[in-house]
Amino acid sequence: MNLHELSPAEGSKKGSKRIGRGHGSGWGKTAGKGHKGQKARSGGSIRPGFEGGQMPLQRRIPKRGFNNIFAKKIVAINVSALEAFEDGAEVTTAAIIEKGIVGEAYDGIKILGNGTLTKKLNVKVAAYSESAKQKIEAAGGKAEVI
Repeated sequence: MNLHELSPAEGSKKGSKRIGRGHGSGWGKTAGKGHKGQKARSGGSIRPGFEGGQMPLQRRIPKRGFNNIFAKKIVAINVSALEAFEDGAEVTTAAIIEKGIVGEAYDGIKILGNGTLTKKLNVKVAAYSESAKQKIEAAGGKAEVI
């Protein structure tokens, strides 16, 4: 058997419905569009959300706030989560994901100062809170921004 000899199973492929091709086809005359009306016309479709001239839902509902599409999505973890690493280890974004502390880093990881740290770690992430930086350095480690 060769590639050019392959064909689909009998009856598995159905031909397309050829509408507007005469009475004999069963889809002639109005071609499945019924008699007159907006939907029977050429180009006669209404856009999504159109409610026949009634004030549409997306305009009736009050709007509030602002969503910044340029905002960076930063994942925050506490300094206590770094206890999972061995003493003297280098903590990077990849290492944090590998340990399962976070699932995805998005635009970066920020270390917050909640909890305690007893191990000397060399931490390299996107951002730190002031208290987190102090705790890492107090434990003898380094807090480096990448």
